Amino acid sequence: MDLPDLHLVSFPVCPFVQRSLITLRYKELPHEITYISLADPPEWFLERSPLGKVPILVVNQNTVVFESEVINEYVDELAPPSLLPEDPLARAQARAWIEFLSEQTAVLHRWMLAGDEDAAVQAREQACAGLERLEALVASDPLFTEREFSLMDAALAPLLMRYTLVRDPASPWDPEAFPHLAARWERLGRLPAVRESVREDFALRLADFLESKGGVIVPRLTTLLRDQ
Repeated sequence: MDLPDLHLVSFPVCPFVQRSLITLRYKELPHEITYISLADPPEWFLERSPLGKVPILVVNQNTVVFESEVINEYVDELAPPSLLPEDPLARAQARAWIEFLSEQTAVLHRWMLAGDEDAAVQAREQACAGLERLEALVASDPLFTEREFSLMDAALAPLLMRYTLVRDPASPWDPEAFPHLAARWERLGRLPAVRESVREDFALRLADFLESKGGVIVPRLTTLLRDQ
């Protein structure tokens, strides 16, 4: 089968874009990437993105696939073997946990950009509860224990990358409290597909992004990110 022309449209610090980049690179599929500013998106992007969000994948220069997990499943099917389970029930479970990871990514975002201390505490509690669930999942569920890498890992890696970069004392993330997640990240973080899914100055770009949005703990977080 001839591979299609793949062109990913991205924002440099978006964790959902990163999921698709990880999958494209893990599958070693040739692709182009264009970075845009979401604060001032080009007109061609707004015309092509039905939801006005990244990522979008332009296939053969004219067909648009949108939403990161839809993109990932399409990319997965282009280059077997699949990164999802063969069993229909297990595949449904994997997709459900990927959706859970999407929510946990949103919770992390809410914690980093909380407008006041109460909102930060509430988001931190939600994040801790989510990490506890993920710790149990990674420790014992065959969806993780029987696979070296899956589409679930493609969704998990951007979340854990951000937690390990933001070493704030009040962070929900503590590698000693979540040893199985920490071990999973140690292995995922060494994969070229994960390392190469962000630019070398990613921490600085994330700091700039947080600073542009503002929030009660943003000054602490940006200082930590800029010191790395």
